[in-house]
Amino acid sequence: MSNAMKINEEVTVGPQPSKSEIQSLNERGFKSVINFRTAGEDDQPISPEQERTKVEAAGLKYVHIPVSMTAMGPELVDGFREQFPQLPKPVFAHCKSGKRAGAMVMMHIAVEEGMSGQHTLDKAEEMGFECEQKELRTFVKEYVDNHAK
Repeated sequence: MSNAMKINEEVTVGPQPSKSEIQSLNERGFKSVINFRTAGEDDQPISPEQERTKVEAAGLKYVHIPVSMTAMGPELVDGFREQFPQLPKPVFAHCKSGKRAGAMVMMHIAVEEGMSGQHTLDKAEEMGFECEQKELRTFVKEYVDNHAK
């Protein structure tokens, strides 16, 4: 999978996998897939429900958490963070480009590790997650700062 980024031993983030890549996720060692795309997005090769069918047929756990800039809120991140620990690892998390998935995963890790919001953004940039959207940068920073342990 091109542009996939291994965050740690538990999670890899990347763009939308193709149908053949979905079928090979199990062979690559993944146990779960999280899809952060909303139904009906542009350039969506298969719907979230079709993806669920393919992922589960490949023997993996599937979770769909639709995230968009208009529907992103603390409750959505909290819901993801509640589900993540129970998922079989390692997890492949994706959206269209990997940016939303990266933001969700980085917020979870940052809160668990007691990082500040700014440190989270700095770390994400070091890892190659470039976030040009001011709204997303602000949301990530504020979420982490408000939820830090």
